[in-house]
Amino acid sequence: MKASERPDETVVTPGTPAVDAAVETIQREMTAFARRARASAGRMHPELSLVSYTLLGHLEESGGCRATDLASHYALDKSTVSRQVAALERDGLIERRVDPEDHRVQVLHLTDAGRDVLAQVTRSRRGAFRERLAGWSEDDLQRFASYLLRYNAAAVEQAPRPGRPAGD
Repeated sequence: MKASERPDETVVTPGTPAVDAAVETIQREMTAFARRARASAGRMHPELSLVSYTLLGHLEESGGCRATDLASHYALDKSTVSRQVAALERDGLIERRVDPEDHRVQVLHLTDAGRDVLAQVTRSRRGAFRERLAGWSEDDLQRFASYLLRYNAAAVEQAPRPGRPAGD
């Protein structure tokens, strides 16, 4: 169900002063959030960038995947992923394994060290979020979580796909 189909919500028209002000605030605050996330990643594990943390998390969730799958999933340039993967391999956090179904393909997997680092950073990040959200009510937390899910789902729906122009 799309936001415009929800009977309990009023859909506002873009371009009104209230909507424009809200969108501007959201954009500004999300930019600040992204900036803080990048900065705090270095403090939680100095050798692990936010991109590296994210890639490790995806490898854990997926049980392993190809570098091209990572690039596609995160809409990153293949050379960016290649550099990140090389650094993670050098640090012993991931390893390449031959795909048992297609011996021409190499699949990236977390090593035990990679799992340990990911778990450590995840604990630190969750602790930081819990600290920041400590004064929030359960209702506020659930509402905020649902808004983030809704926002990110819309981004996935609107993401350009092969054969589909951006904005469709």
